[in-house]
Amino acid sequence: KDRDGQMYGYDREKAVAYAHKWAYGRNPAYGDFSEMGGDCTNFVSQCLHAGGAPMNYTPTFGWFYASLNNRAPAWTGVQPFYRFITTNTKAGPYGWPAELSQLQIGDVMQLSFDKGVSFGHTALIVSVGTHPDPDNVLVATHSEDADNRPVSHWFYALPRFLHIEGAR
Repeated sequence: KDRDGQMYGYDREKAVAYAHKWAYGRNPAYGDFSEMGGDCTNFVSQCLHAGGAPMNYTPTFGWFYASLNNRAPAWTGVQPFYRFITTNTKAGPYGWPAELSQLQIGDVMQLSFDKGVSFGHTALIVSVGTHPDPDNVLVATHSEDADNRPVSHWFYALPRFLHIEGAR
């Protein structure tokens, strides 16, 4: 149970295993958004879902993927994803902003390329060093497909992190 007494069902290892399997490929069960602004948040949403987070089919403000043209903005959009995770009180994954030192595998990194004005990239944390720092926290991502890439790879970005508390 989480701190609110809710049951959760998020398996971090399964989310990371999915990330490793599909980091350099595309699961044909989902659309590929590479040519439509990027596939990074779609990929991370798939990872969370593979880790046991159920979809939330609330129109507009949920977190779901049914088809290329039937999905929630939070499934594929960087900012809507953040908003959903940090405010979700219903079905689906939920969490809170975290510091680098609080990260676990299966958590999420988002990057801003304009010093925090907006965020434009999402990645899944797949490895965390004993004393987490930008060189030993590793991610898997799409758009610039990568696996086991250190946070420090992105030189001009401001990162923010999301701890996935669980899923309802």
